[in-house]
Amino acid sequence: MSVIGVGIDLIEIDRIARALERRPRFAERCFTPGEAAYCRSRAYPAQHFAARFAAKEAVGKALGIGMTRWTEVEVVRHGGPPRVALAGRYAQRAADLGATQILISLTHSRGTAAAVAVVEGAEGQ
Repeated sequence: MSVIGVGIDLIEIDRIARALERRPRFAERCFTPGEAAYCRSRAYPAQHFAARFAAKEAVGKALGIGMTRWTEVEVVRHGGPPRVALAGRYAQRAADLGATQILISLTHSRGTAAAVAVVEGAEGQ
C-alpha cells in the first residue's frame, strides 16, 4: 500500500454544541441519520458530533477536495474502529485517485475534538 493523502482537523466542541443549539437543521445538513442517531445516543452528543465533523474535514483534505457535501462522507461504527463510507463526489474522487481504503482516527478531550484521515492506494499510485 502507498499513502495517497493525509488530512487532519481540530475543532472546539463548544462551537459544535452552539451550532446544534442555534441552528436546528445543522445536524441534518452535516450528518447522516445514522451519524446523528449514534451521537445522540451518547452521554455528551456534542463531542461525538464534533469528532465526526473533524473526520469529514480530514477526509476532504486527504482527498484534496475540501468539504462541501457533508453527508457524502459518513463515519460508520459497526463494532470496532470507526470507518468511512463515501458517496457522490467523494466516492468518485477516491476512485479517481485509486484509493483502496481510508483510515480514520478520532479523539476528543474536554474542549476539542480531532481527526486524522489517511487515504491509501495500491503500491505505485
